[in-house]
Amino acid sequence: MSDLPLSGIRVLDLTRLLPGGFCTLLLADFGAEVVKVEDTGMGDYIRWAPPYYEGAEDSAKSALYLSLNRGKRSLRLNLKDERGRDALLRLARDCDVLVESFRPGVLDRLGVGYERLAEKNPGLVYCAISGYGQDGPYRDRSGHDMNYLGLIGLLGLSGEKGGPPVQAAGQVADLGGGALMAAFGIMAALRERDGGPARAGANGTPARESRPGSGEGQMVDVSMADGALSWLAMVAGSYFADGQVPRRGDLPLAGSLVCYRPYECADGWVSLGALEPKFWQAWCRGVGREDLIAAQFERPGSAPHGEVAEIFKSRTREQWEAFAREHDCCLEPVLELDEALSSELIAAREMVVEVSQPGAERPVRQLGIPVKLDRTPGRHDRLPGPALGEHTEEVLAAAGYTEEEIAELLAGGAAAGPAETQHGTTLRA
Repeated sequence: MSDLPLSGIRVLDLTRLLPGGFCTLLLADFGAEVVKVEDTGMGDYIRWAPPYYEGAEDSAKSALYLSLNRGKRSLRLNLKDERGRDALLRLARDCDVLVESFRPGVLDRLGVGYERLAEKNPGLVYCAISGYGQDGPYRDRSGHDMNYLGLIGLLGLSGEKGGPPVQAAGQVADLGGGALMAAFGIMAALRERDGGPARAGANGTPARESRPGSGEGQMVDVSMADGALSWLAMVAGSYFADGQVPRRGDLPLAGSLVCYRPYECADGWVSLGALEPKFWQAWCRGVGREDLIAAQFERPGSAPHGEVAEIFKSRTREQWEAFAREHDCCLEPVLELDEALSSELIAAREMVVEVSQPGAERPVRQLGIPVKLDRTPGRHDRLPGPALGEHTEEVLAAAGYTEEEIAELLAGGAAAGPAETQHGTTLRA
C-alpha cells in the first residue's frame, strides 16, 4: 500500500472536546503524526466522560474520548510553567501544524501565541478554532453548538411552523462549522505553503505547471459560527435576491412541502424526498392516487397533506420499504441509531470499525472513515487512543531532550507522564 496521503505531516493538537478532536482525527486517519498536547492536570475533559470500556486504562476508557482520538499520541505539558512553554516552542519548531481551541488570546497571554510560534517556525500552519473568531464583537464570549446555531439563524429555521426551534442530534456548528472547516483550512494553508508537483495532462494535453509554495505558514482562523452560517448558502442566497425573510416551517427543504417530509406510518416513520416531479408522480401512481400529482407542492395542513398522511399510516415501515423497491420515489425508513449502524449500507461502506484498545475487555467499535480514497485510503487502526501522558517522554526525546532534561521537566512539574486520575487543570479556555 502506498504511504498515507498525510504521512510526514506533524501536528500539535492542543484542543479539547469535539471540534478540534474531530479535526485532528481526520488528519490522523490519513497519516498525519498527531501529538495531543494536554495539561498536567486532568487533560482533555472528554477522557472522563461515560460510558466506559472496562479493562482499559482509566484515562483511555471513555467511549466518547476514544471515538475522537485514535491514531494520536499524548504529551502532558504545563504551559503556565516557563519550561513547559519552552518545550512547546521546541516541539513547534519541527511541526507543520498546530491546532488550538482556547478562547482568543489565551496562548498569546501565555507567551506561546501565533506570532511567537511563527518566530520559531515560519512555516507553521496555526489553526485556531473558536466560537466567534479571533476578532469581532463576540470574540471573548463563551458558547456551545446550540448558541452558535441560534445566533446565525439556523436553529430558528429548524422545526415545524408554529412550533419551537428543534435542536439537531448532530453538532452542526462543532463538526460542520468547526472541525471540517478547520481541516479544510489547514490543508489549503499547507498547499499554499508547499506548492505542488507538476502533473501530466490527460490525453496528451500539456502538463499543468506546478505552483511554487511560499514556504511560509499562516494563521487559520476558524469560527464555528461562521462555518455553520455557510451551511445556509442557498437559504441566504434566496433571501439576498428577493428580500423575503424565511420562517421556520416555510423552507422548501425544511418542512413546507407535502412531497418532502417525514411521515408517520403504522409502526414508525419514513422519509419522503420526492422533490422532482418524476419521483412524486411515481409515489402517487404507486398508491393509486394520480389525483394527488397536482398537489405536490401543497403545504402541510392542507387537505392533500392530510390525505397523504393517512395513506402513509395505512402501511407499516416494512411495507413502505417494499413499495420503495418497486417504485423509485426517494422513500426511505427513518431508522433508530441501532438499526442504522447495523444496516447493510453502513456495513458495505465500512462505516463501523473496530479498534483494539489495550486492556479493554472487548473491541472498541467506532465510526469509520467518511472519505474514501481509492489509491491511498485512510487507516483507522494505526494507533489506539492514548492514555493521558502516555507518550510524554517519547515525544520529548524525539524533540532532542536528554534523559536528564526530561527527568528534570517531570520532577519540576513542567511536564508529566502517565498518572492516575487527575482533578483540576492548569489551563482554562
